Amino acid sequence: MKNTFSSLAIFNYRLWFMGALVSNVGTWMQRVAQDWLVLTVLTHESGVAVGITTGLQFLPFLVLGPYTGVVADRVDHRKLLILTQAGAGILGVGLGALVLTGNAQLYQVYGFALALGVVSVFDAPARQIFVGDLVPRAKLSNAVGLNSASFNAARLIGPGLAGILIAAIGTGWVFVVNGATFAATILALILMRPSEFHPQERAARSDGQILDGIRYVLQRRDLLVIFVVMGVVSTFGLNFQLTSALMARVQFGRGPQDYGILGSILAIGSLAGAVMAARRKQPSVRLVVMSAAGFGVAAGVLALMPTFWTYALAGIPVGFAALTMMTSANATVQTTTPPILRGRVMALYMMVLMGANPLGAPLVGWIGERFGPRLAVGVGAIASFAVVAAVVIRAVVRGRLDVAFSPRRPFFTLTTVAEIHYPEG
Repeated sequence: MKNTFSSLAIFNYRLWFMGALVSNVGTWMQRVAQDWLVLTVLTHESGVAVGITTGLQFLPFLVLGPYTGVVADRVDHRKLLILTQAGAGILGVGLGALVLTGNAQLYQVYGFALALGVVSVFDAPARQIFVGDLVPRAKLSNAVGLNSASFNAARLIGPGLAGILIAAIGTGWVFVVNGATFAATILALILMRPSEFHPQERAARSDGQILDGIRYVLQRRDLLVIFVVMGVVSTFGLNFQLTSALMARVQFGRGPQDYGILGSILAIGSLAGAVMAARRKQPSVRLVVMSAAGFGVAAGVLALMPTFWTYALAGIPVGFAALTMMTSANATVQTTTPPILRGRVMALYMMVLMGANPLGAPLVGWIGERFGPRLAVGVGAIASFAVVAAVVIRAVVRGRLDVAFSPRRPFFTLTTVAEIHYPEG
């Protein structure tokens, strides 16, 4: 366990971890409150409207992602994060005020979701690579895993707390509380000791920097596999806000507290996956693909659960597989990319991971509204199996993977035939 939390021994990272934990609790509270507001107050249980709201929040990743990566490679990460955290806080308080005064309309929530997405697309690549400023490279994988643990520890608390607060005082105050939590991250950033940073190489201003990042990704087979797998699974499977709201409200006829409970129980598995990721010294593409397969199995089981509580408990392995997959992908991209390109590559990765949501969320919402919430969950399982099968078949055909079958356990094994060499420039 000592190695699991080793990055917390570093003062600057410890401040970041604690500040991010507080703001992440608020973020999860807002996500639950926003979807519940749209689903039950501003519409009559419209899965499409919830999907559009979620999609708008992530649309800027699809449009602006490559440009924000260039910004992250050039600027002071701490100063940029102070600005983005302040912007997110102002938006949270603003939406809360709108709801509390009784003036909130669906199009206004759409607008706030889009504005938060613009702030987030500048925040995300800087946040991801800022960890490299706080810890030495040898601890980068551990710090990435702990970041995920922080996010999912907040996920244990945030949804359940949001459900209680929505029932007690309404969605408006939940947005206000979320806005206030960003102060914790800003304070942590201000209190850090610059002398203890681990400076990363910055990219000089020049033409064609976005294309440089794209060319680098295109020459890395391992990164392309990660991008394809994460893009497909994110589009159809990582829509938990939407599918949990539909299952709680439409399938099981439950209230906001139970919607919050679904998010918190899902986070039990996610937190376990994040803690295990923090113990892992070297992530791999193989683990990403295997986790995607595990996610497909778990999501398929989840879609078939007959009662609210069996559905809730079945969310634990779904959360575990999803977090193992995402953390392994994130850590592999970061630790194998040169610092001078890391911002642009991480921005492209976030564009694929988060930018897929505007494409998938409205479609999954429509499927849930037209054919029922269970199929909205099940489509994620189907898509995961399909992309894993495609990756494995392609690897076997190209002679990069040897599949050996056996009548005894394990029934089959996958062996990499050749190692992948990472280009440095």
